[in-house]
Amino acid sequence: MDLHTDVCIVGAGPAGALLGFILASRGISTILIERYGGVEKQFRGEHLNSDAVQVLKKYKLFEKIKERGILAMKRVEYFYQHGRIKTIPLDEEEGDVSIHFPHGNLLHVLIEESKKYENYKILMNTRLTDLIKNGYGKYIGVKAKRDEEVITIHCRCVIGADGRYSTIRKLADIPTEIIKHGYDVLWAKIPAPVGWEPTIRLALVHHKQLALFTQTGGFVQIGWNIEEGAYFHLVKQPFEPFIEQLLDAFPELIETVRQNIQSWRDFVNLRVQSCRCSTWVKEGLVILGDAAHTMSPTGAIGVSAALKDADTLGEILSEACLDNDFSYMRLKEFEHRRREEIEKLQAEQFEEETAYEGNFHVFS
Repeated sequence: MDLHTDVCIVGAGPAGALLGFILASRGISTILIERYGGVEKQFRGEHLNSDAVQVLKKYKLFEKIKERGILAMKRVEYFYQHGRIKTIPLDEEEGDVSIHFPHGNLLHVLIEESKKYENYKILMNTRLTDLIKNGYGKYIGVKAKRDEEVITIHCRCVIGADGRYSTIRKLADIPTEIIKHGYDVLWAKIPAPVGWEPTIRLALVHHKQLALFTQTGGFVQIGWNIEEGAYFHLVKQPFEPFIEQLLDAFPELIETVRQNIQSWRDFVNLRVQSCRCSTWVKEGLVILGDAAHTMSPTGAIGVSAALKDADTLGEILSEACLDNDFSYMRLKEFEHRRREEIEKLQAEQFEEETAYEGNFHVFS
């Protein structure tokens, strides 16, 4: 298969899917390729802040996502020794928003709305294999495979939206600094007890954060920080003493935890890291979202940052297409507009992680 398009986006996560919609809605020929056959993934970032909500409202997408099911958090609560010690209300009018959305709901809406445009094409089950350069070193396309079919896509701009382990970033030889945070996270999902309100509940267990995030559909997601790299040592230990710490912190979860978390296999281990790339732009190529700046789970800001990236890059690529100018300097404007905010957010994540235990000191 030999295809031609203005923009080829690799990766149908929030950044890639929203960017595809923005470009397609503005008449720009767009091909989005995704290595998996579906968009339903476990334990992805699933919270939107006020900035992300405004981006989705800008493109008249928020209400469509809301129809599929979202849940606004009422407050953030801190617990110590079974008691609530601090409450932070979340009020949209004040700009404090944390909305849970199932990852698949967001992506289904973005892709379905994009498909309404004839200039849009999405290729699922399609794996990137190589980048194509011209004689001057400019990226002018990609090679991919779907099953045994080889696909060549010629384009004016290649976009890498393929996540924290970005193949685009690797193939484009973009130097990347991986930053460790000193912890990993165990995730689990359980049915919420009757009467559980839409809140984010935080506790401290042996100097580590234990977080409960209420989810749509009547669920609670557990995020439990552990020492970096400790998972494989941890799973060799008895399970019961470990889970008793959760039940001691939140005894109202006893019944649902006993029914749904019975071994280490009921947790998923997330290796926590962030990254900074020396550049987000090369001739004919741009990376964004986690491919350009992986965030830690702190503050659940990764998806929101990715959506803001797509909004900014969509504006720049739309102008580039109108002016027939996909030069390096034109594309570099994306990095100029976004990098300072991203690095500030990453610094704030480190500060929040360092200061977390201080929320409990007066009570310990």
